[in-house]
Amino acid sequence: KDVDVVKSIEKKIRQTIEDPAPLNFKNGGVIRKGFNSELDELIRYAVDSQKMIVDMEAREREQTGINSLKIRYNNVFGYYIEVTKTHSSKVPDHYKRKQTLTNAERYLTQELQELEEKVLSARSKRLELEEKIFSELVQMILHQLPPLLRMARIWALLDVYSSLAWLALERNYVEPQLNREGELELLSSRHPVVEQSVDRAFVANDICLKSDECLLLTGPNMAGKSTLMRQVALTSIMAQMGSFVPASCARLPLYEHIFTRIGASDYLSEGLSTFMVEMQETSEMLKQASSQSLVVLDEVGRGTSTYDGMSLAQAILEYLTTDIRCHTFFATHYHELTHIARQFPNIKNAHMSIKEENGEIQFLHTLVPGPANKSYGIQVAKLAGLPNKVTKRAAKVLAQLELDPQATNFAQMSLLDSVKDIPWEDHREDELKINPEQEKLLADIKSAPIQQMTPLDALNTIAAWQHRMKQ
Repeated sequence: KDVDVVKSIEKKIRQTIEDPAPLNFKNGGVIRKGFNSELDELIRYAVDSQKMIVDMEAREREQTGINSLKIRYNNVFGYYIEVTKTHSSKVPDHYKRKQTLTNAERYLTQELQELEEKVLSARSKRLELEEKIFSELVQMILHQLPPLLRMARIWALLDVYSSLAWLALERNYVEPQLNREGELELLSSRHPVVEQSVDRAFVANDICLKSDECLLLTGPNMAGKSTLMRQVALTSIMAQMGSFVPASCARLPLYEHIFTRIGASDYLSEGLSTFMVEMQETSEMLKQASSQSLVVLDEVGRGTSTYDGMSLAQAILEYLTTDIRCHTFFATHYHELTHIARQFPNIKNAHMSIKEENGEIQFLHTLVPGPANKSYGIQVAKLAGLPNKVTKRAAKVLAQLELDPQATNFAQMSLLDSVKDIPWEDHREDELKINPEQEKLLADIKSAPIQQMTPLDALNTIAAWQHRMKQ
């Protein structure tokens, strides 16, 4: 029955509205020709009015003998007759002067005013009638709104389901299995958005948690911690909305809530700092989360001093683990937290693997068991383009902190004391040093007989220099 109603509405719209229709009623043309005979007559008169004006202009020229006579229109006077001053002596007496210009006079006649009234009246009536017909159509549709909304909901569901089905086939998604045991098992799990945006193969990962386990993630920035946690949350949402998911195998519980605290933001207009916003959002999570929740926290506590942040992060992690006992993904750069996995068997350490070779690092984006042994922050800073002098200074400070026994206790001022006397070094001389091969290349460039070279010789010589520089 609803389908029949929608079909009748569609038929009525196609019969009534011009296709394509204009954006507004300003110039008419909304209602289809042939739908209303009265409107058709007004349209014909409005269209024919231009021909009537042309005919009158030709007639007035013939009667007055003024070949340059013109009938024109503007929004101030409407229609008027314009005659140049050189022919003003030929103007008939029944012409009424309306306006004098530098080189012309403008006139009105009784006949022209009557024609103008008919033309403008026809246009006005046409627009009024079109608006009336359109309003009647809208009212008819509004009376049929309930079946329309029901059909719209059905079409929306069909649109979503067909899109999800296309995704499942096109991107090799798998049907998720929901379980009551509270276990999470995602094999070859992928991020549904990131895998489409990267120009290389996305690195899939296996993620497994028992009913009350927490995954404590460590590793450097850029290693993929946030991406991994986001893909777990997105996969859970997709599974619970009835979609296939990006994995080779997926077993998930039904989560009552999914809480995430990823990224950093503030509300300066409300006087709230980044750290305050972070604590407020974390507070709401801890109040509302249950054992049937999924909690995703990324670098909680980073917005305050090192030991304040570390203490808060540990307390929050312990509370989630002992009091709420829900699935938790907790990413942190506080590697000191990894030791609490020894105290709480339901906390699992894991990290995103890194390959280090000759002081350079390569992000493998692979999830492996156990804590990360380094943060690689200085190497990441190098990749970001920090000045060499800054990263070398940072490396010396780090080395001193790692050697100083005080660096591992909780007296933060002693950390500063232990590094304050490390001198800055000027590495500019090191950076300017060149090896013998580079010296020989520079000598060859300086001594090259450029004036005696042909263009081809010059190009070949430059190509040889480039080859040596690359080596």
